[in-house]
Amino acid sequence: MKPPYQDTAELRQAVIDACLEMNASGINQGTSGNVSVRAGDMMLITPSGVPYEKMHPEMLVRIPLEGSPTPEGQLKPSTEWPFHLAILQAKESVNAVVHAHPVYCSALAMNRRPIPACHYMVAAFGGNDVPVADYALFGSQQLSDNITRVLQSRSACLMANHGAVSTGESLPRALWRMIELETLAKGYATSLTLGEPHILSEEEMAEVIHAFRDYGLKDSR
Repeated sequence: MKPPYQDTAELRQAVIDACLEMNASGINQGTSGNVSVRAGDMMLITPSGVPYEKMHPEMLVRIPLEGSPTPEGQLKPSTEWPFHLAILQAKESVNAVVHAHPVYCSALAMNRRPIPACHYMVAAFGGNDVPVADYALFGSQQLSDNITRVLQSRSACLMANHGAVSTGESLPRALWRMIELETLAKGYATSLTLGEPHILSEEEMAEVIHAFRDYGLKDSR
């Protein structure tokens, strides 16, 4: 299943499967994470507080991408739906958003510490670092503004004293980025216990970013 997505039972189940994979892989705990996708002129997002293993396709909430953002459905959308919507509105190339509280991403976010070019995989997120969006109350307009600001030139970011968010041209791509981001955060946090990691130069990162232009675009993502 590849974008452009339409609101189908298959897409809704894929969103649930992504949530289950987040918890199975250890990048999320309980129901603290949430996933959304662009489906035509609507956003589909996971409901608030429903355990993933008990979630059914009809439980996903629809929210218009334009006009009055009134949720459609019997359940309340995730409390983080405002920044999911803001990202999809701001970046037409994004078709999926994944938010989670991975342990190492969250630890760096608690210290408000961006991930520098300590590893070439930083380039997978669009630049020479993975930035930290400023703190604001969950679900607030200020948090949406903070996140969309740092994601202008990035595909993922940490969220100060909170967690992380990743985006993708497809749902598998957004989930892949979240898993890669936590792996990167774990490596960076571990390297800090050994001393100061060596940071790749702008020239070295420019080469990697150029090489990443077609990375993964020919696969199922």
